[in-house]
Amino acid sequence: MTNVLPPAILTRLQKVALDNGFDLELPRQDDWLGFASTQAPLRLWLSAAPNGRILAAVSQHNVARELQQHASPVPIPVPDGACAVLTVPDVPALHRLVRRAFQLSKTLPDELLHHFERTTANLPRTTEAERLVVQRVGQNLYRAALLAYWEGRCAITGLQVPELLRASHIKPWADCATDAERLDVFNGLLLAPHLDAVFDLGFITVGEDGKVIVSPVLPEDAREILGLDGELRVRGLGEGHWRYLVWHRERVFRKERL
Repeated sequence: MTNVLPPAILTRLQKVALDNGFDLELPRQDDWLGFASTQAPLRLWLSAAPNGRILAAVSQHNVARELQQHASPVPIPVPDGACAVLTVPDVPALHRLVRRAFQLSKTLPDELLHHFERTTANLPRTTEAERLVVQRVGQNLYRAALLAYWEGRCAITGLQVPELLRASHIKPWADCATDAERLDVFNGLLLAPHLDAVFDLGFITVGEDGKVIVSPVLPEDAREILGLDGELRVRGLGEGHWRYLVWHRERVFRKERL
C-alpha cells in the first residue's frame, strides 16, 4: 500500500485497537499499523483505503472466516503475518469488527482447549472427586467462551441477561470423545433456560438454514407456552457448528411421537 495516512486517521486506528484489547504495537508495514494483545493470540493490522473505507487484516484463518459475517474480504496483498484483509465503511463498524476479532481469537479452536490444558495441567485426576474438579474448570471456561462468542445474547431470542443464559452443548459433554470436542466453541449454543431445557431433551433442534425445528412430540399448547409456536432462528452460526448440529438432529431430536 502506498496511500499516506493522515495523522487523524492514525490516531483513530490506534484508539480502536487499544479500546478492543490490542494493547501491543507491532512494527509498522508501509501504511499498515500492526497490533498484538497480551490477552489473545491474534495479530491485527489496520489501515485506510483512498475511498475512505477502513481495512483490517488478521493473522488467524478461523477468525478471518468468522469475521466475513461482519465485513467484506478484499483481494489485496496482506501484511506480512496476516492471512486475510477485510473492509468496513467507518470507525464504528471497525470497533465492532475488532472487538469481535478479539473475542473470537480467545475462544475459537483450539485456543480454548489450550487454555484448559494450561489451567488444569497440575490438577490431580486420581479420584472421581478430583476429576469432577477438572470437569468443573472446563465447564466454567466453556461458559465464559460461549458468552464471548455469542456476545452475551441468547442465540435464538437475543435475551441479554448473562445470569439467565445457559451454555448448552450441542453434543453433550458425556458423549464427546475428546476434550477438544467438549471445549469446541462450535459445539455450543448460548440459550435462555427454557430453550436450553427443550434443546437438551430433543424437543427442538436446528436445521441447516438455522431455523429452529420443533419436535412433533411436543403438544401444541406446550409450544405456545414456551414461545415455540412462531418462527425462530439461530443467527450467527459458523461452519464449525454444522457437524454437531447434524449429530443433534440424528441422535437427540425426537422425530416421532412415542
